[in-house]
Amino acid sequence: MAERAGIADLEARLLACRLCAHSFAATATAHAPRPVFWHATGARLLIAGQAPGARVHASGKPFTDPSGVRLREWLGLDEARFYDRTRIAILPMAFCFPGYNAKGSDLPPPPICAATWRAEVLAAHPQVQLTLAVGGAAIRWHLGHRGSVSAAVAMWRDGLARGILPLPHPSWRNTGWLNRNPWFAAELLPVLRDRVRLLMEEGT
Repeated sequence: MAERAGIADLEARLLACRLCAHSFAATATAHAPRPVFWHATGARLLIAGQAPGARVHASGKPFTDPSGVRLREWLGLDEARFYDRTRIAILPMAFCFPGYNAKGSDLPPPPICAATWRAEVLAAHPQVQLTLAVGGAAIRWHLGHRGSVSAAVAMWRDGLARGILPLPHPSWRNTGWLNRNPWFAAELLPVLRDRVRLLMEEGT
C-alpha cells in the first residue's frame, strides 16, 4: 500500500507540473502543459520515448498515433497488452507536448523535464528489467551515448547487455532509415519481441 501511495503522490505532482507553461505559451501552438505518462507499480518493461506529439497531447494517452502503431508492431503486441500498466511503463523524456516551431516542426523535449523528474520516476520502478530507449534524447540519457542514433542502435547488443535497448524513433519519417538498414528487422526485432514476450508472460 505504501508503494502505491508513493506512486499516487508522484503522479499527482507530475500532473500538477507547470515548469514549462511559459515556454509552451510562446510556441506556435501556444498550448498549456498536459503531462502524459502510463505506469503502475511492478512494471517490468519501460518504454522511454521522446515527448508526446500533438495527437497524444489531445488524447492524453501515449502512442495514440502512427508512431504507436509501428512501435506495437516492433514489440509484437496488440493494444490491450501494450497498455497493460502492470507490465509496461511508458515514461517519456519529457511528459508534455513541446509544441511546434514557426515552421511547423516538432520542438525537442525540454531538458528541464528530465532534469527535474527523471531520477525520481525511474526510482519508483525498481522492478523494470528492460528499458527501451526510443530516439536520441532517451538514448543519450539512458546509455550516455553522444554519437548518432544510428551508431547507438547499431551497437544494440552492448546496450541490451545493460538492460537497455536503443531504438530509432518509430515515426514514419524513419521509413527510409529502416529500408537502408535491413538488419534492424532481421536481427534486432526478433530479439526484442522475444524479450518482450518473456516479460509479458512472467508472473502470469
